[in-house]
Amino acid sequence: MSQKVDFGVKTPVVALNSGHNMPFIAIGTTSSKIPYPSNEEFKISILEAIKVGYRHIDTAAMYGSEEGAGLDVEEALKTGLVESRDELFVTTKLGCNNARPDCVLPAITESLRKLGLAYVGLYLIHAPMTISSASHVSDMTLKKGDISPMDIESVWAAMEEAHKLGLAKSIGVSNFTCKKLTELLARANIIPAVNQVVEIVCVRSAFMGLIV
Repeated sequence: MSQKVDFGVKTPVVALNSGHNMPFIAIGTTSSKIPYPSNEEFKISILEAIKVGYRHIDTAAMYGSEEGAGLDVEEALKTGLVESRDELFVTTKLGCNNARPDCVLPAITESLRKLGLAYVGLYLIHAPMTISSASHVSDMTLKKGDISPMDIESVWAAMEEAHKLGLAKSIGVSNFTCKKLTELLARANIIPAVNQVVEIVCVRSAFMGLIV
């Protein structure tokens, strides 16, 4: 059985507008390493994070790490690092290659299959753009013609449906500017719970004209 390491410190949580609490600090699962780390490499790092008190795992379809993160949740439960599934908050994200209204439900269903979970704590639109290909970060060698603006209204409506079906306890966005948020809020029935901003997007100059 794996041994917890108790430092006597509780991870701070933030109350989301969905009524659920989200641990404020998460263990991330993206990497600049090419080829991408194996599931076993992810397993070691995430399980060590759980041992020392992390309770929020942040993954994404485009990171290629959902399956590894799901194995970690399974192992943490099996070995007693956590007592119940509800102790672990999992965030994953809609890939830009699936940022189309008819792709949202199949995409989250596939993410849940890889994670081995019935639901995630938070499902985010990874960025306000649609790309024609690429499954994870290491594939992001795209030309500007491969990228197009996302239909925010219809994609967000599909995100709301995923929430209503119980596939995601909370829904939100990532890398949205104030302008894009204003556009979304004018059409949303459910207000995004989170706008997760990742610095790496700001240096991808080919994308900037589409996300501002």
